[in-house]
Amino acid sequence: MENSFIHQLFKPKLENPIFVEGLLGFGNVGKIVSQLLIRFCEARLFAEYYSPFFPDYVSVNDDGICRPPHYKLYVSSSEKKLSAIILTGDSQAPLDNVEAHYEISEEVLDFVQKLGCRFVVTIGGVPVSTDRNDVYVAATSKSLATDVMEKGAIIYSKGRIMGATGLLLGLAKMRGLSGFCLLGATSGSGTDKDAGSAVFQMLLKALGQEDKQRS
Repeated sequence: MENSFIHQLFKPKLENPIFVEGLLGFGNVGKIVSQLLIRFCEARLFAEYYSPFFPDYVSVNDDGICRPPHYKLYVSSSEKKLSAIILTGDSQAPLDNVEAHYEISEEVLDFVQKLGCRFVVTIGGVPVSTDRNDVYVAATSKSLATDVMEKGAIIYSKGRIMGATGLLLGLAKMRGLSGFCLLGATSGSGTDKDAGSAVFQMLLKALGQEDKQRS
């Protein structure tokens, strides 16, 4: 494989979808939230992104079938719930390969923009020393950050957001897109389901979907 590519299973019909990223990272918060959102939206897998920048191994399932690491993109076009493209996966490019992170993020944004996405949400974890399930927010504008803060999040200030979670949001802003990042406070050791649950609930509040969860 010389170049990254997207294998699209079908072409979705969408109206003003948002793009939500949730990958592995601190506490695997992003991955937990993306899986919860996929179930909440009853989203379907519609595309897979492969890249030579991903690690050099394959994953093998219970049936002995192997596959290389890749991103999965799910789509929800439900009128009752959220119109969204949800990205998740089991790996990222190595943190020290800056060029790879930029190239992958740009290609993913190119793809979702062509499908009509103008709003980006990224999800991750932030290591803390306390055991509180705080949720932090950073955004492409002060007004957006304030809106989410008023729903219960804490402004994430004077920090860095590593990997795709930070870069996708930063590059989206440069393209004139809007969005925010939610970070769940976590010890960073192992999968933190409590942090994932807290961020998921905040995500629903921020997107005005909290009432629909109960329906």
